[in-house]
Amino acid sequence: MHVEEWGVTFAGDSRVHWARLTLPGSADRVAAEWLEESARGPHWLGFLADASDLLAGTLDPDMVPAIIAQVVVPRLASWCAVYTSDNAVGPLRMVYLWHADEARIDGLREQLADMDVGAADTRVTSAIHLPDAQVLAVPLTARGRSLGMMCLGRPDRFPDEVIQFAEDIGRRAALAMDNARLYAQQAAANRALQRSLLPPNEPEVPGLDYGVIYEPAGEANEVGGDFYDLFKAGDDSWRFAIGDVCGTGPEAAAVTGLARHTLRLLAREGYGVAAVLGRLNQAILEEGERARFLTLLHGDITPVESGLEVRLVSAGHPEALRLKPSGKVEAVTTPQSLLGVFHEVLFEADTIHLDHGDVLLAVTDGVTERRSGGRLLDDEGGLGKLLAECAGLSARAVAERIRRGAAEFASEPSADDLAIVVLRAR
Repeated sequence: MHVEEWGVTFAGDSRVHWARLTLPGSADRVAAEWLEESARGPHWLGFLADASDLLAGTLDPDMVPAIIAQVVVPRLASWCAVYTSDNAVGPLRMVYLWHADEARIDGLREQLADMDVGAADTRVTSAIHLPDAQVLAVPLTARGRSLGMMCLGRPDRFPDEVIQFAEDIGRRAALAMDNARLYAQQAAANRALQRSLLPPNEPEVPGLDYGVIYEPAGEANEVGGDFYDLFKAGDDSWRFAIGDVCGTGPEAAAVTGLARHTLRLLAREGYGVAAVLGRLNQAILEEGERARFLTLLHGDITPVESGLEVRLVSAGHPEALRLKPSGKVEAVTTPQSLLGVFHEVLFEADTIHLDHGDVLLAVTDGVTERRSGGRLLDDEGGLGKLLAECAGLSARAVAERIRRGAAEFASEPSADDLAIVVLRAR
């Protein structure tokens, strides 16, 4: 988002102030007159309240400095420069500059390049002198940590009332900046964790055309519980899995990691898909209070002359569907108990054959339970109808068609993660 694209309205001020603002005549004089008049007005409390809402309303660290400048110019000063540092002891660098007269920004930037901002005390508000301006350096401090400085400039002395408002805005701005930084760090950590729970690579399987899609809900601010996997299990066999752990966050991520590693380890030890699920069920239950129940579709793929032989188990997962080249769709899995709930569970594998051109579709409930009002996507076989329209498409095209169908089913963004696995016999 560019700063030029948004505007702000403050209480008691009917005008909308856009980022690209040009004042007629002398911008400094107009801003100063506005300040002297409005500083005595009763709408300052409304201004502070709206400024707080605006600052609290963004979680983008790069936008906060721009918002700070937009809040204070021209209400408190003719111009504003925001400085930040990468850490508490690092040098300050200018990250945003705004002037009430946009034409003067470049010249002001050159002038400020010679200003020794580092000499200002980052703990208290202080004055910095320029030849033609009074500069007020307001520290940006949150939770006892210095984040930077807000420098305000105007042609004459800053009234005491304006200094007080500037300090108040500085405290609110610093808190908003710190919250945005923490949010960004957490989001980055969650994305890294989510990537670690997905397959590191996708193997080449003889006779198999496959497509996979994974979409975390929203901005992946919290790790979701949906996952998929496709890996080599032996000389002539491969395994796939698609699952959904109850809940989100670290607990769900722990179960996801346990499931993926258990599936791969036991496959290399030669366990069949049914036996693998039995052992995984016990491993989840042994996690005790940290356990989360899991729905999982796990299968073994063996290329044969006439197509693909697939043995699979559906443990509480949305049913897998097979699409024939004729457009016929049928469910091919037997519903069985989900994982992490019951101790004594015996799983049995279904064996299906995929002729050349047949497609096997597996999804998580982010697809089947996509909601529009009181309707779900899979009501009255909605997913099967969507799949029937995909006859003749490649596996990747089928996966994309299902993803698009889920996205278009409702106008609002999905609140659930989504995973799609499509296997097609070449």
